[in-house]
Amino acid sequence: MCNHLRLTMIFDFTTAPGFDFITLFGKQINVPVRDNFLEIPKAMGEGYVRKVTFGDDFKLTIHRYTLNEDLIVKRNPAPASASVRAIFFYNHWENLEVKYNTEKSVPSSQKGDSSILLSTNDLSTEIRFPAGSNIQYVVVAIGVDRLRAILSIEKPNSTIKTITAENASFLFFESLDPEMQLILKNIVSVDMNNSLNNFYVQIKVQELMYLLFSKLSLRENATFKNINSSDAEKLLIIRNEVLRDLSKPPVLNELALMASMSETKLKQLFKQTFGDTIYNYYQKARMEEAAFLLKQARHSVSEVGYELGFSNLSHFSRLFEKQYGITPKKFSYNS
Repeated sequence: MCNHLRLTMIFDFTTAPGFDFITLFGKQINVPVRDNFLEIPKAMGEGYVRKVTFGDDFKLTIHRYTLNEDLIVKRNPAPASASVRAIFFYNHWENLEVKYNTEKSVPSSQKGDSSILLSTNDLSTEIRFPAGSNIQYVVVAIGVDRLRAILSIEKPNSTIKTITAENASFLFFESLDPEMQLILKNIVSVDMNNSLNNFYVQIKVQELMYLLFSKLSLRENATFKNINSSDAEKLLIIRNEVLRDLSKPPVLNELALMASMSETKLKQLFKQTFGDTIYNYYQKARMEEAAFLLKQARHSVSEVGYELGFSNLSHFSRLFEKQYGITPKKFSYNS
């Protein structure tokens, strides 16, 4: 359904066999879909949604728009996990907020924060796009058999085995690095009036998938644990708690209590979902925030260090150089 409340538009749906996002979205906002293309009406903002198909088992939905109101897109949990895998590539330069179920989102000051989400459709998701922001994201829907054929990996690790398994229930996050952001921009900017550009987009989407699965293939082999909507919700709460105040390191027993999980279960599910331990994830985010403050906010090295909880600036410099290969002082000069 599509509601207007306090300048927020809510669009919710449930995926099922034959589900087509662009058709349903067009009906709800009363806009026609022509040749798999929906133009956002001027009353709502500007931009478009486009569907590109590469066969019945490999489809792409491209979202590129700026809206006058907040938009909340809610995916309700499907009755069971289907054999289709959805991959969301988000390039959100203005605080896109992603959350699960009732979890409260926490905005980040990292304006360049972008991410990739892989999830089975038996988990509910909610994505908020703030009004006035430049929204660019694509959703790949691909059948498991087609995905396995494209990947052609002889010895996949446990993460890729899970993604290509028939009855898995999972949630995985990855970062969208600058190379992937550039490919995504090329995809959303393509002129589909050129008859060869369907082929071009397919190549670019597979390039994005190659870079993504290259990252996923580097994850440690570990016993996979199925995840449910309750676990997914709690993990997003924990992730936001870890990122809420980067000047304070996470305390595992407090996080486990917040998640109503044992410390062992929380550590396992967090690493499985986000690809790193809680502390390493915190430190990486801390250094990314430092880079943002140095480059975009033009803060001094000492200001950034103290703001992020470092009493020892030499320690801050060592951690920053370990992640970026350059000292924060040189980084600020080169920005």
